[in-house]
Amino acid sequence: MPLSPERKAEYFDTFKNLLSTYSKCFVVEIDNVGSKQLQDTRKTLRGKAEVMMGKNTMMRKVIKEYCEENPESEAIKLVDECRGNVGFVFTNGDLGGIKEILEANTRPAPAKVGAVAPVDVVVPKGPTGCDPGQTAFFQTLQIATKITRGQIEMVADTHLIQAGEKVTASQAALLQKLDICPFSYGMLLKSVYDNGSLFDAKVLEITDDVLTAQFCEALGILASISLAAGFPTQASVPHSLVNAFKMVLSVTIELDTYSFDVADQYEEYLKDPSKFAGSGGGGGGGEAAAEVVEEEEEEEEEEAPQGGGLFGDDDGDGDY
Repeated sequence: MPLSPERKAEYFDTFKNLLSTYSKCFVVEIDNVGSKQLQDTRKTLRGKAEVMMGKNTMMRKVIKEYCEENPESEAIKLVDECRGNVGFVFTNGDLGGIKEILEANTRPAPAKVGAVAPVDVVVPKGPTGCDPGQTAFFQTLQIATKITRGQIEMVADTHLIQAGEKVTASQAALLQKLDICPFSYGMLLKSVYDNGSLFDAKVLEITDDVLTAQFCEALGILASISLAAGFPTQASVPHSLVNAFKMVLSVTIELDTYSFDVADQYEEYLKDPSKFAGSGGGGGGGEAAAEVVEEEEEEEEEEAPQGGGLFGDDDGDGDY
């Protein structure tokens, strides 16, 4: 039903006000998103973002008129995004936070006949709850079954639908019998507009941790190339210092000319490898243990009685 001139003018004013008020927006696809789900999303975004939907022809016309009235605006880039079942989510806040809210507002949905499957659908093996009289239905779909305790049981996982295929009537009926809702629908992020720049929404998946890991990896590659080429850089200097210390230590031990604490320690270990065994903790030193045993034996000898009598007398001739 076409809008009345008053409603159309109101729509134009609202859309232009959003374009002037907000500097960022998401272009979202709303295929298979119901009105109730869309309304719940609006409530969740209240105070953080504004959702604007409409016919593509109207949205393109509003954007063009706004850019004519404001030549400095870069919003003209949004005209080509008005294709398909799309809408706009305007915000001035954190794009990452709005992205999490939009992705959280997804709802499970059953497989409808003729719908294009967004993901693969695999039905797990196990009891189905269907009576043996429905065996022919599973045979039609070429699903191996057996009868267990009065019900049909699938003997293996079944790859029922592949992503991109249209759902057939038999597939939809089977999923309905098994009470499986294989799909989930919500606002699908398509593009991001930020202060005149338009880019793919996948860019928001690059977090600080991802950037840090990639930077460290690139730094390691740069240091390796610098060391191999013999060209010092800020990335390779720490490795060069470590390698130089190792070479100095090796030459010092071999020539026995210069000495310092670390070199003396390694040289002593090389001359007597048996000291490696005594250097670890946990077992106790052998010499210290021997000294303790000798001290205990001396104490026992000092405490031993000198008399030879049965009852402790000196001469052993006590009266009875």
